[in-house]
Amino acid sequence: MLATSEVAGVKGGAMRRECLGTGEIYHVCNKSIAGFRIFNNDAEFLRIRELMQYYQVQRQHPSFSKFKESGIQNPNVCNNKKLVQIICHSPMPTHIHLTLKQLIDKGISIFMGNLLNSYSRYFNIKHNRKGPLWEGRFKAVLVQTDEQLLHLTRYIHLNPVTARLVDKPEDWLHSSYREYVSMNDSRDKICQFDDLLDICPAAYKEFTEDRISYQRELAKIKNLLLD
Repeated sequence: MLATSEVAGVKGGAMRRECLGTGEIYHVCNKSIAGFRIFNNDAEFLRIRELMQYYQVQRQHPSFSKFKESGIQNPNVCNNKKLVQIICHSPMPTHIHLTLKQLIDKGISIFMGNLLNSYSRYFNIKHNRKGPLWEGRFKAVLVQTDEQLLHLTRYIHLNPVTARLVDKPEDWLHSSYREYVSMNDSRDKICQFDDLLDICPAAYKEFTEDRISYQRELAKIKNLLLD
């Protein structure tokens, strides 16, 4: 059985860390407190996506808000070292799924701490709200094989379909699914998976959508599922 690591979030600035391996790939998930809806519209989904891209690299300055004010379009224009490699993602109304490869020591913990803290500040200001937004700890499960990784990306991309938010994964505009099934080399892409998975867009689309009604292959990654 695969071990699940619960890594402390960002409350009070203190973190109780389990050691996540550098060079390893993890399924990472965090949920809102009491199932509170934390992504309500396109602007909020866009914000978390921009924050994922911004905070995946090491940086001290500028802050994200000042960076946005600068008008620079690509948050990764600098050559700072990346903390994590984002392999796939799917923000949902009450939680977020990511598959991350840790590139430096404590990279995932730093990335997730910055990501969750920054989005919480944004959301609370926007909604005139106070208090924590997330459960407090993200969960991280080690992905041990290429087969698990492939099936995990499908599971994450099918999450909106399983939740009956959309009928097909491409209809959920907030996940990385379109990056997997598009042939376009878009600057909007934030995921890197070509070095890990040999993805043929047409074949991946069939592989994913063939399991919309019932994901029979979930048994292969049952210990990776964090819902």
